[in-house]
Parts: sequence; structure tokens; C-alpha cells
Amino acid sequence: MAKTSLRAGRIAEQIQRELAELIQLEIKDPRVGLVTLTGVEVTPDYAHAKVYFTSMKSAEEALKAKAALEHAAGFLRSQLAHRMKLRVTPQLHFIHDTSVEHGVRLSQLIDEAVSADKAHHRED
Repeated sequence: MAKTSLRAGRIAEQIQRELAELIQLEIKDPRVGLVTLTGVEVTPDYAHAKVYFTSMKSAEEALKAKAALEHAAGFLRSQLAHRMKLRVTPQLHFIHDTSVEHGVRLSQLIDEAVSADKAHHRED
């Protein structure tokens, strides 16, 4: 079992690298904008791949980027098939990864709390 999951991990990493390059160089849809692929999960039979991405724009813009990526999924899959020699090229499913935005927001809240605490201690 470990051998299979190790292989799936390697394939997922390769898919992520190839897709990042394809999206940067081949996708001309302005809705995609600047997206960063944060991870890929491949099903055990390699039939499907969840592709996680972030966008530093608004949630609305991220939805537009997701729609554009889903629209280009067939093209991206065919390009992957040419670049990677797999028996099965997975169907691509794009998912907006909000963990980065949550991390940035938490960091802002922590910074605000620290500066408020420092200001409070100066008053004492």
C-alpha cells in the first residue's frame, strides 16, 4: 500500500508542476489571472485529480478563475497526456484553496492584538 501512495504522491507532484507551467504559458483567459497551484490529490485509480489553487484577488475573482480553469480543463488534460506517459490521464477538478487567505487574516489579527497589547502596557 505504501508503494502505491508514494507513486500517487510523485504523480501528483508532477501533475502540479506540469499544470503550473501550462497555466502560466498556455492559458490566455484573462479570468485566470495570477493563480498559484497549492497541491494536487490523485485518486488511487488515477482517474481524477483535485487541483488546489489560490488567488490573491477577491473571492469573486477566484470564482471567475475557477470557472476559467474548469473551462480549460479538457485542454490542460490533453496537454498533460502529451507531457506525461500515464496509462490514465486524470480528469481535473479545480478547487479554490482558501487556507492562504485564512493564514494572512490570522496573521493580521495577531499583529493587531500584539500592537494593542503593547499600547495598553505603555499606558500603565
